[in-house]
Amino acid sequence: MTYNNMYQQYQQYRQNSITTASPEELTLMLYNGAIKFINLGKVYIEKKEIEQANSAIKRAQDIIHELNNTLDMSYEISNNLRSIYTFILEKLIDANIKKDVKCLDEALPLIEEIRDTWKEAMKEARKIKYGAL
Repeated sequence: MTYNNMYQQYQQYRQNSITTASPEELTLMLYNGAIKFINLGKVYIEKKEIEQANSAIKRAQDIIHELNNTLDMSYEISNNLRSIYTFILEKLIDANIKKDVKCLDEALPLIEEIRDTWKEAMKEARKIKYGAL
């Protein structure tokens, strides 16, 4: 099997994972994506690869915008999340303008904590839905 065939199979697997994922799993994928791109932004800033840093940070911003725009504001927690997402976006913008890793270091633990909480909530919801296994 050639590298191109393996890569195509991997891409197909990724696409299938996305199209068959539940809304909860998609949200988890978004959190993981934001974390990945923030970390990439840090690496690129440290390596002085400005264009790549800009691209990675902008992708993280796009993900946070998507998370922010899809909040159901009928829940009280959504107001809290909106405030956190706004803060994260401000830090990402500052990091991109100043090429400052410290700004990314402020944003990263927040999104990681939200992701971890989301993952735990998914686990608890499965226990309730399917019973403790």
